[in-house]
Amino acid sequence: MKIVIYWNNENATKLLDLTKESLDWIGLSEFISIETNDTNEYKEELWIKSDNAFCVEEDSIDFKDVIFEWQVPSKEELDSLLISLIGWESHWGCSEDWCSGCHWGC
Repeated sequence: MKIVIYWNNENATKLLDLTKESLDWIGLSEFISIETNDTNEYKEELWIKSDNAFCVEEDSIDFKDVIFEWQVPSKEELDSLLISLIGWESHWGCSEDWCSGCHWGC
């Protein structure tokens, strides 16, 4: 999975920093990449209407979507969103083989 922050303003920089912080805190920085994109082509492809947007891409299923635009959520909201996006309970769940000392205290 890849997160793409469409940006060209100060709020997008805050969103990028907060997303990196959340990925680190949850322990997913090694598994989910994060990129930025500010091209008109990307904006048009995903029908982005605002100057900052949080987008998710999954190449294995040819998926791209805008999750939200124009706002910067709280850290707690973003943490919750990221956990729900990866299906923490059903797919990733901590196990001795996978967990590398994440925040959840496995």
